[in-house]
Amino acid sequence: MPEQVSAAPDRGTLRLALSVGGLVLAVLLGFGLGRMNAGGDPAAVGLETADHTHPPGTAQHDHGTGTDQPAETAGGLSVSQAGYTLAPLAAAFTPGKAGEFRFQIHDAQRRPVTRFAVVHDKPMHLIVVRRDLTGYQHLHPTMAPDGTWSVPLTLSQGGTWRAYADFTVVADDGSQTALTLGVDLTVPGRYDPRPLPAATTSTAVDGFTVAYEGTPQVGATVPLTFRIATDGTTATLERYLGAYGHLVALREGDLGYLHVHPEPQLVDGAVRFWLTTPGPGRYRLYLDFQVAGEVRTAEFTVTVP
Repeated sequence: MPEQVSAAPDRGTLRLALSVGGLVLAVLLGFGLGRMNAGGDPAAVGLETADHTHPPGTAQHDHGTGTDQPAETAGGLSVSQAGYTLAPLAAAFTPGKAGEFRFQIHDAQRRPVTRFAVVHDKPMHLIVVRRDLTGYQHLHPTMAPDGTWSVPLTLSQGGTWRAYADFTVVADDGSQTALTLGVDLTVPGRYDPRPLPAATTSTAVDGFTVAYEGTPQVGATVPLTFRIATDGTTATLERYLGAYGHLVALREGDLGYLHVHPEPQLVDGAVRFWLTTPGPGRYRLYLDFQVAGEVRTAEFTVTVP
């Protein structure tokens, strides 16, 4: 019976196999460590932008070219829209006394929403104004982990006030929905509505002269260019909430709400907005701008035929 001889690999083949195995193991380890560092979530990398911060519970918002899409209808006329509801939790106020406004945004299942996109450096913009369009305030509430928003709020006089929550909610699939929801706040005391000031294209505030050029038209997107000057010299505007100015327009009567933003850069030292007016009527414009670290608000009345 012939003797059986076992075949053994030569040393060269063995060294080659060990080298290949080591390379494969290194690749696998590197891939695993990479997934551990990224948390296995591709959205965990590259979300931040240079001029916007995104605190926990929020996601990045795409601002596109820096101008809002034209709005065909005014917002803020309803407490609910697109399956979301503005739900006040504490809204009792005494005229002229510091209080607090607390609220949640509920989804279609009445659950508090906790994911919001950061738009102009904030996940929530709250606009408050009295029914006669006086007492304008632009506030930024903070959100608790359970989705409850709160902000100090003082309402100077009795009457009905309107609060607008301007936000962009982020769904579980990452899609975003921009909304403006409105709710009335009732303050005890006598209500003496003030007449709306006459239409003008120039006004003064704290030593600054603010004037605008442009004519709003129903259903058309037109530019409004605001120039701010002091002592005859163009003021040095600073970015406030990521922009050189913020403009809110409210329609007299139903208090329909428009919130537009300027072009990303100044135009010959001026702030330019693109505004679409949804219908005729008188509107009150509120322009927030910042100089030397202080935010001021210039107000205008505009008549749209």
